[in-house]
Amino acid sequence: MRLNSLSILNYKNIREANLVFSPKINCFIGNNGMGKTNILDAIYYLSFCKSHSNSIDSQNILHHSEFFLIQGKYEVGDSLEEIYCGMKHRQKKQFKRNKKEYERLSDHIGLLPLVLVSPDDSVLISEGSEERRKFIDGVISQYNKSYLNQLLQYNNALKQRNALLKLETPVDDSLFDIWEEQMASHGNYIYEQRKLFIDEFIPIFQNFYAKISGGNEQISLSYHSQHDEHNIKDRMLATRDRDKMLGYTTQGIHKDELEMLLDGYPIKRVGSQGQNKTYLISLKLAQFNFLQRTHEISPLLLLDDIFDKLDSNRVKQIVELVSGETFGQIFITDTNREHLDLILEQLGQNATIFKVENGEISQ
Repeated sequence: MRLNSLSILNYKNIREANLVFSPKINCFIGNNGMGKTNILDAIYYLSFCKSHSNSIDSQNILHHSEFFLIQGKYEVGDSLEEIYCGMKHRQKKQFKRNKKEYERLSDHIGLLPLVLVSPDDSVLISEGSEERRKFIDGVISQYNKSYLNQLLQYNNALKQRNALLKLETPVDDSLFDIWEEQMASHGNYIYEQRKLFIDEFIPIFQNFYAKISGGNEQISLSYHSQHDEHNIKDRMLATRDRDKMLGYTTQGIHKDELEMLLDGYPIKRVGSQGQNKTYLISLKLAQFNFLQRTHEISPLLLLDDIFDKLDSNRVKQIVELVSGETFGQIFITDTNREHLDLILEQLGQNATIFKVENGEISQ
């Protein structure tokens, strides 16, 4: 897959940009806060119908502007795709594929597979279970439409049950039965898909980590779910009174955990900055590999300031990995031109380089 061109109006700090990209490597150079990451975020938006860094759409509109617009022209397999997104203050955003508006944004997810590696990935280690579940769900949703729909329905049933739990007046138990039945049904499907994904994903992830680190460290992922040990519908009934006192649901796949291990210990406790970053980059490269095989096309790869805090050997291994035929179009941001030139020299390929300064972009 290839993004041929990108047009941006009033998105974050970018007033206007019309960019034509190289089919392989595209680099954005500039100091921190100049808008490099905002360009990657605009590309991300066209794949996922939302910003990676700010989920409140209206806050992505440039200050003192009334709207933002992002449009990309892609080659996806043998087809040409034009994707448009527009958002005005106090209005619903529009998302169009080849000038036809989507009825549901969820129908778009998966058309343009994309993997973003950014400093924000550190929350997967530092923040814990919710962010890790989002990571799993995000990967599976890009290739399994049923999964995304099941997840949306589960979250709706969870929201309804939580609303019942908060009511101060007595509630007919049959209402709880309805939502718990839905949570159990959708939850079982989600649990099985997560298990299948993790089992297949782990060896790919371990292989990338071994290549980058030199194979001197043992890493793994460990998936834990209440579904491993219990019939969730029975557990929700058994904990209903306690949940009423707490005001929220304590049982279900929204409590699943993905434990990240280094040499058998939680990496959050024992990992160095370089090990943590290697772990996260390996996760994302494994995600790329997984999506590439399921979609049978190469996702876009966005590398946002990823080489900081890595020793030269690890940088060299990452560069060698992404320069191979397996990887397609790549977008890289960096603050240091000399550093970037060394990386491009290792890649041994021509690149299109853009300078970014206060939201202004020049080639």
